[in-house]
Amino acid sequence: MTSAFADVTSAAIVTFHDQRLVDCDWKHADDPSTEGAWKWIAVNHRSNVSLWEEEDQARRTDAGADAIAANKRAIDRYNQQRNDAIEKIDEALLARVAAIAVAADAWRNSETAGAMIDRLSILSLKVFHMRAQTLRRDVTAAHVEQCTEKLQRLQSQRIDLADCLDTLLSLADEGRAFWRVYRQFKMYNSPDTNPYLYSKKA
Repeated sequence: MTSAFADVTSAAIVTFHDQRLVDCDWKHADDPSTEGAWKWIAVNHRSNVSLWEEEDQARRTDAGADAIAANKRAIDRYNQQRNDAIEKIDEALLARVAAIAVAADAWRNSETAGAMIDRLSILSLKVFHMRAQTLRRDVTAAHVEQCTEKLQRLQSQRIDLADCLDTLLSLADEGRAFWRVYRQFKMYNSPDTNPYLYSKKA
């Protein structure tokens, strides 16, 4: 019997993340080849790529307050998109096993598969940018050595997380583990729940 998650192995996801990071045009174009869970994996990854860039720019010391404020607002926007995509990933994956009976003693995972995929996306960015640091020629040998060590640790962390994702999906496919969609409810983004926004509206 074919696994419900045969196409969303950690290896496929890591490859997708890495390939998109070397495609300079991908962030600015839709991914027409993706649908279902993969559509939201792409949206999540694109949001994380945009977040990374905005976070870097927000640390500038040569930019005015207006520019930094614009970065901060963009960070909020992309972070909301990122979290929305995590929920959509979980919804799409859980729909695949909706008909599978969950065992009475099944493991309940506190971290969702969508959140793990999001973390893999962020790790791919860290690996990508840390590797770039190891290739610089305008820094000291000590900098390259330190970044090389950090790169190795990041790669090990990604392997560990990938194994955990595969294990969770495999067990869920058998009804031996499950997770729930955890809604983020980002209150600071809403004019109805952020007191600094709704007090002005009132």
